[in-house]
Parts: sequence; structure tokens; C-alpha cells
Amino acid sequence: MPAPHDPMAEIKASFFHECEELLDVLQDGLMAMQNGEEDSETINVIFRAVHSIKGGAGAFGLDGLVRFSHRFETVLDALRAGTLAPSADVLRTLLSATDHLADIVELSRDDAPLPETDTLAICDAIDQLIGDPAPKTTHQSDIDFEPEKITLNLDPSDPPKDQAHVPDTTSKIRHFRITFQPFAELFETGNEPAVLLRHLHALGHASTSCDLSDLPPFEKLVPDIPHLRWDITLETQADLAEVQSVFEFVEGLCHLNIELESVSSADPTPAHQSEPPQYRNDTAAPSRPTTGRQVKPGRPTPPVQKPVVRVELDRVERLVNLVGELVINQAMLSQSLDQSGLSPHSDAMHGVEEFQRLTRDIQDSVMMIRAQPVKALFQRMSRIVREASGALGKDVRLRMLGECCEVDKTVIERLADPLTHLIRNAIDHGLEDPATRCAAGKPAQGTITLSAAHRSGRVHIEVGDDGAGIDRPRVRQRAIEKQVIAADAVLSDSDIDALLFLPGFSTAPAVSDLSGRGVGMDVVRTEIQALGGRVSIQSAPGRGTTFSISLPLTLAVLDGMVISVADETLVLPISLVIETLTLTAPDVSLLRPGCHVVRARDGFFPLIDLGHHLGYRPLIETFEGGIVLLVALADGTSAALLIDDIVDQRQVVIKGLDDRFFRAPGIAAATILGDGHIALILDPSDFVSGAFDTPRVPHTAPAPQGEPA
Repeated sequence: MPAPHDPMAEIKASFFHECEELLDVLQDGLMAMQNGEEDSETINVIFRAVHSIKGGAGAFGLDGLVRFSHRFETVLDALRAGTLAPSADVLRTLLSATDHLADIVELSRDDAPLPETDTLAICDAIDQLIGDPAPKTTHQSDIDFEPEKITLNLDPSDPPKDQAHVPDTTSKIRHFRITFQPFAELFETGNEPAVLLRHLHALGHASTSCDLSDLPPFEKLVPDIPHLRWDITLETQADLAEVQSVFEFVEGLCHLNIELESVSSADPTPAHQSEPPQYRNDTAAPSRPTTGRQVKPGRPTPPVQKPVVRVELDRVERLVNLVGELVINQAMLSQSLDQSGLSPHSDAMHGVEEFQRLTRDIQDSVMMIRAQPVKALFQRMSRIVREASGALGKDVRLRMLGECCEVDKTVIERLADPLTHLIRNAIDHGLEDPATRCAAGKPAQGTITLSAAHRSGRVHIEVGDDGAGIDRPRVRQRAIEKQVIAADAVLSDSDIDALLFLPGFSTAPAVSDLSGRGVGMDVVRTEIQALGGRVSIQSAPGRGTTFSISLPLTLAVLDGMVISVADETLVLPISLVIETLTLTAPDVSLLRPGCHVVRARDGFFPLIDLGHHLGYRPLIETFEGGIVLLVALADGTSAALLIDDIVDQRQVVIKGLDDRFFRAPGIAAATILGDGHIALILDPSDFVSGAFDTPRVPHTAPAPQGEPA
């Protein structure tokens, strides 16, 4: 029998999805504060994120998450009140607390035990910031209890500083009467009536009285049942929505009644003409009102949040596969009609063209569903930077660019490990220690730049540092010691840089927690190649190193040129092709035996016979009358690929080759053509990299059009 449907499990799963979004907001806010945005709105945003996590955790009985969120919220409240300055040490502690909060959320989701030792260490660091450690637990028998009246200080001359509210510029004074009575659930979620009343008082002049009529005698008092009610009279320039926003986190957790009694101004306006007369909330949680919070001058207005529907990834993947099959069937139909001899102007051919256009539109829309911004991935790297720099005693700042660049979800998931290794490598090997940097005239704080951008139908990700650059003599010496190269080998700078990607190769003098085993860079190259991408290195001594990764935007479809080589049908990504030529005798020159070049575009391109490189036929002796495709890659290298014929140009569905197939050089994937035959998708980067002294495209040639998918 199928398992019974558990609606509570779905709600809980939705809460943890929301926690991920709130953690992103928290991370963004703290990073913005590190960059100097210390305005009250930024602080309020990060406070609300932690408060929302705490409130949701309390509803599901996640006590450990509630306790830590409450301690975290306390120090953020001190920031809002202005009693704690957002110094570099404070922000460093808050970022560490954010990392730990993310760990607790993940462990709570998996019902795993929480790391109490680490939690206590972070809590101690938080308590030291505010100078108000958590009270020690005392046994009840040691307390001398005597009822005592307490007064909530709501002196208008000393309003709290933790409100970002700025009254409107109108002269209207609104008089509200508010009744507030908390339920037990309000306290279970970590909320406190005193905090709510202080926030309410910050809106104007408030007169508050506590109704004790329901309070039972002490011997009959049940601590878990609230008995107090507050009656507040508020005079403020804030509107009803702003007053409601004070209670936005406790909706449904209290009895709340807000009545607008009157409005006084120089130009009196009846209350019923300006806004609703009252707001009442007993048990049901109404929709959250829009607040009247003013935005700090100069800050852009936040974009309106669009409705989001969460869908299981399996459903999206099934939709992508169905669209792929639709593309294949559309190609089969088009080819069948072409072979039938119908007129290109017939209704059937027009219908096929419309079908092809709709198929492409559907495919683009489905790909957009799978596309996600790299922001979440980049934010994970900020934690790697903090942990690695702390372990090595280096001051490192992460600079992120292009976080909104969207990439296929599959690509993003498989980029985590390569980026982790690249960033650790940059901190360990690239950046110098603070003393060395100062001696070299650099700032003590090193900078790692992580950027993403779309170029020529591909995504380019770069990890750069402003360190000392690659010590190529040392890399060469290590390669000789490991017998990777001969002592008299002649290597270019790019050849030496490529040694870093060899399995087991490392320049670290000893094995540590971060490096020394020669695994990291090998993982980078393997993972990037598995995604159909390329990684390259640019390094200048004393100025730093940049690792550039070029990847396809999606692993599902591409626009390809169908070509014929030695009676075999192949597909080449059309974004690589800059020109097609038919060779004449003067176009080809012999550089040396077995190596020919093609003169074109005021430059020279190495001539590569695809049929020979793929093992389909022996090297041909004459190239006159042959068809070549001039291709240019993203790193500037180029070549002329000799083929037999150009068959068609079409959109093809990428079918990956699993581990059971040997990855032959030059082959990226496969596809199914319209006639049902399987064709290999080429990766000419392997051919070009194997060409001796490969010329580059001259400056008069157009910019490279990307790399194969």
C-alpha cells in the first residue's frame, strides 16, 4: 500500500525551502555591510531573516534552531539599536554565525543531532560582542520569589533606535486604539510582547496599560498559559499599514484589534475617506499587509517579488526529455517532407516551418525553467574563503561579479567541487601572507575575484587572485623531480601551467588539510571536461593568477552544423564556425612534413583533416577543392577543419556518453538525427590543442564565437 499522505511533512519541507531563501538574504545583507552599506534598512533585512527562521522553527518544535536563532537575533537587535558598531570583527563573527545557522538548518531538516560544542562556541563569541552573556540556569529552590510590579519604560523622550520608520511628511496625526493579547503559541515561537510594544512606541506617542484581570492567584498560576492583555493608545503620523507591520511576525499567534479613532490635520480629512477604520486579527492569520516603510534616499526601490511555484526536479527533467523527443520528431518530420519532393511553398511545408518555430520556443521556455542564477553557488564559496583563510591565517576578501548570470541547474550542481578546489588553491598557493604582501607594496588583505558572464552562447566563470602568480621555475623543478618531464625539456609558459592539472602533482612542501596531495586541480580538469568545458590559466609574476572556465549554458540542446566526413555524419557546434571555404592550390602551404596551414583573413590557420584525426581514413595528399570550416575557440586558438560536405544546419538534442564509453579525443557527445541515425558531436578543442605551434586568429578576424558543447 502507498504511504499515507502527510500534509505536515509538505509544510515542513516548504519551511526549509524558505529557510534557504532567508539564509541567502542574510548572507547578502552581511556581505553588503562588509562593503560599507551599513544603513538601517540593510540591518533590518538581516534581522527579519533570522527572526523569520526562528518563528518557523518554533512552529515545528525545532528547539535547537530556535535557541540559536534567538541568540543570533539578540546581537542583531543590538546592531539595530546602535549599541553595537558593525566593525570588521563583528561582521566576521556574524558571518561565522550565519554559516553555523545554515548547518543547524540542514541538520534539523535531516533530523540529525546538532553540534552542541560548536553551537556553544559561536554563542560565546556572540555574547562577547554584546557584553551580555546568556544567563546561567539556576535551580528553582535557590530563588526567593516575591511578586513585584514592573513598568515598561515607554518614555517618548527616549525612543528605541531599532526602528527604521521615518514618519511621512504630511501633518496628519492618527489616533489608534490597540488591543493585544498573546496566545501561548506566540511565546513558543520565541516572540516577546515587550519587543513588540517598544517597536510600536517608536512610531509615535503611546500610552500603554496592562490588564491583569485574568491573572489567577499565584498558587493556581500555570506558566504555559498567558493571562495578560495590553491596551494601547497610539498617536502617530504612521498609517494603518505601518502599525500593522509591527505585528507582522505574530499574525495568528495573538488576539489583535487595531481601531483608527480619529485623524487630525491642518486640512481635516474624514477617517473613512482616507483609510480603513480598523484592523482585527483573532486566530486566523490574514495576508501580510504592505508596510509603509520608507526607503533610504538614494537606494533603489526593491523589485516586486514575483509569485514562485516550487516543482520537483524530476518533473522538470521529464519535461526536458519530452521536449528533446519533440525536437527529434520535428526533425524527422521535416526530413521526411523534404525527401517527398513537396514544393517549398506548399501548405504542408509552411506548417512544418511553423511547427519548427513553436518547437524552438517551447525548448527555450523549458530551458529557462532549468536555468538558475549562479548566486547561490557563489555564496557557498564565500564560506570556503572564510574557512580556508582562517585556517591559513590570511586576510582574504571575496569579490563576486555577475551573480545573476543564469546557467543550467545541472551545470551549477557539478561546478561546486571545481570552484571549491580553485578557491582553496588561490588562498593556499596564490595569495601571500600579510607580511609578504606589505613588503611587496600590496595591501595586507588579499582579494579573490569570482565572476560569471555569458559570452557567445556559453558561460564563462573566472577565479582570479592578486597574489604572487605561478612560480613556473618551481613548477618545472617539481615536474622534473616527479619524472613527469625530462630535465632538458623545452616548455612554454602554457605548457608549464598545464602541469598543474596532472594527477598527483603538487608544489606544496608538505601535505596539509588544504593541499599537498595533488588531487584538487585534477578534479577541476576532470569535472570541467565532463561538462563539455575547458579550463585555462593566465598568470603574471607578482600580479596574480586567473583560472578561466568556459561551459555550455545547457547540457540539453545546441545549434549544430551537420557535416559529412568519410561517409560518416558528424555535428559541429555552429557557434564555433566563423567561415566556410573551398580550397584552391594557393590557399594551402606546407609548413613542414605533415603540417599544412591555410591562408585566410590575412592570417594562417593550421589545417586539420578530420577524417584522418578520427581514424576514418589515411591522410589525403591533395587538398585542392576540399571544403574547410574556419573555427575559433574562446581562448583565441583557431584552425581550419577539412570535411567532405556540409549537410544541414539544425538544432540537435545532446545525448551524453556514459562511463561505459571511452572518451575519444575530439568527441563531446552524441545526438539522434531526423532520419533516426546516431551522429557524434565534435569537440575540436582537442584537435586544435594538438596542432604544433597553432597560429592565432589575426586581429582583423572577428571575435571567437565560443567553444563546443
